[in-house]
Amino acid sequence: MIELLHSGLRNNSRSETFRLKHRTNQVLLPCQYIKIVPLAAYGPDFNFSIWYIELKGIQSPEIVQQVYLDYIKFRENEAIRLCLKHFRQRNYLDAFNALQSKTKTLLEDPFITELYEQIVSNGDFQMAEDTMINAAEKGLFEEYIRNCPYNYIWKKIEATDACGDSPCTRGGHQMCIDVEAGQIYLLGGWDGNNNLADFWSYDINTKKWNRISHNTREQGGPGPRSNHKICLDHIMKRIYVFGRFIGRGSRANANFNSDFYSYDIINNKWIKLCDNTALVGGPSLIYDHQMCIDSEAQMIYVFGGRTVHPDTEPFTYSGLYSYNIRSDEWKLIRPNDESNSDYVPLKSRIGHSMLLDQNEKLLFIIGGDRDNTFLNDFLIYDIKAGLVHELIADYATHEDHDSVFTQRTTFDIDTQEFYVLSGLKDKRDKRSQAIKNSFWVYDLRLDKWTKIYQSEAYGTQYWESDETIEPRPRYAHQMVYDNVHKVQYVFGGRAVETDVLKQQRLDDFWELHLVRPKSEDLLRRIQFQIRKQKFREMCYEGDTVKALKYLQVQLGQVVDHSIEAESAEFRELTSYLFHKVEDKASSSFNLRTELFENLLEFFPNTMKQPKDSLIDLVKIE
Repeated sequence: MIELLHSGLRNNSRSETFRLKHRTNQVLLPCQYIKIVPLAAYGPDFNFSIWYIELKGIQSPEIVQQVYLDYIKFRENEAIRLCLKHFRQRNYLDAFNALQSKTKTLLEDPFITELYEQIVSNGDFQMAEDTMINAAEKGLFEEYIRNCPYNYIWKKIEATDACGDSPCTRGGHQMCIDVEAGQIYLLGGWDGNNNLADFWSYDINTKKWNRISHNTREQGGPGPRSNHKICLDHIMKRIYVFGRFIGRGSRANANFNSDFYSYDIINNKWIKLCDNTALVGGPSLIYDHQMCIDSEAQMIYVFGGRTVHPDTEPFTYSGLYSYNIRSDEWKLIRPNDESNSDYVPLKSRIGHSMLLDQNEKLLFIIGGDRDNTFLNDFLIYDIKAGLVHELIADYATHEDHDSVFTQRTTFDIDTQEFYVLSGLKDKRDKRSQAIKNSFWVYDLRLDKWTKIYQSEAYGTQYWESDETIEPRPRYAHQMVYDNVHKVQYVFGGRAVETDVLKQQRLDDFWELHLVRPKSEDLLRRIQFQIRKQKFREMCYEGDTVKALKYLQVQLGQVVDHSIEAESAEFRELTSYLFHKVEDKASSSFNLRTELFENLLEFFPNTMKQPKDSLIDLVKIE
């Protein structure tokens, strides 16, 4: 049986929908039976319950029958390929050629077969190197690189403007990035005593801050605010500002109008688009919402957030809205927590993340908080279809993944990866007592979470030291992403301390680089493996002087001595100069086959021979 889903159920009576795996090796899976295995059968709050389970899918007999036949054909083809692999590994070439000729089945991509001939059959190692260089140029190593773990590099940015100034300590501020212009914009925030209305830009190339305004209200822009949202239209070069928080102690004589502004970057001009969006079909005054812009379609999307009104109780939340920039029109797409049996409800929240895929017209909504309950779901809103899909019901069930909100998330539309820097953790989660920040990557194509980084629980003295090489744990910070140069930028926030009175606000500025191996790095490793085998065979021939020179020059050129294991392996190769091998042909064949199969790891699975072994499929009763 094939595992279709590894997940969990919420501890409530709300219906849940799960998207099951329905394809493997590019083949659709016909499904006759579903087996459900409890991951945990006991807990302190478990009760007896009765569940209704329904499997939805295509039931048309004609379609199901064709899928079934295709699946059977695929399995038969894989069985033949396993036999071919076994015959070739054992050097049973007559059996290999006879089976391949009879079935017309290819064991692998012809490119891989050519590599096999060069290495195993002919021992032409220079040609094999050229073939691997050609593979790198064709981008055949990209899938392997994508599956390599990231390494992270934090760098603190020490930058000021012409007057030696930079943004002061704050949290609840907002940032956006213009990747084409190399500019990061920062607006407002809370410094611990007052809301701020200063407006800054940071030049990525010159590494300089520029204070555009001490107080944007004086230029016709928004007044002091925090917990608002901004987004940048990279085509029209405009920044949009919406929402703000009003503290409970300031609501007696406050202005609750939901104002809406844009900033013309080219002309350095603020425009008040609306004095109160609630009067024209838009949201009421809200905070801790999320806002995304589709620059090509000239549409803005606003979701969630708490509404601000004179009465602080109870909490009320805002739904999903769109704003058409061209027509200056607001539209309520989904009311707060609207539920219908035909689709997944979209529960409004605060402290969540929302990202937009402009190509596919999808909104991704991650986590948040609703009525002091942490939400760990991962939703997709299909803008064109008007439907919500639940991608992940509870990502906190992932091993070592905490319940958090106010996380900061960015999205790379090219790699389809989400980058999540955690914020506040759920104190009710017993796994989350440590005060730490963690950085996760979610690969949408692979449906895979990977923890890249986690801060340690160092003391205040360490975090305030000049030798600190990573940002201290925080929340209410901001993070933006340069998707061209693949760099994350983090500024400010509130330091996380066990003593709330010590939770100072921050003004530090960091960049985070995520690094994976490059094709040239892989080629060097590949050349080392190939030349190592050539050296062995030169030793078998008995010309030790020629072999030693090859070891010192050609092989030595591709060794990275900074890698201790590789350097040690290189030094140990000298022992082959004194080896005596009786069956040179058999030894060379086995080592060449091992080299070939080691090189296969760099190629996509669709090009390679099956991973399984024919011998492993034999069961001993």
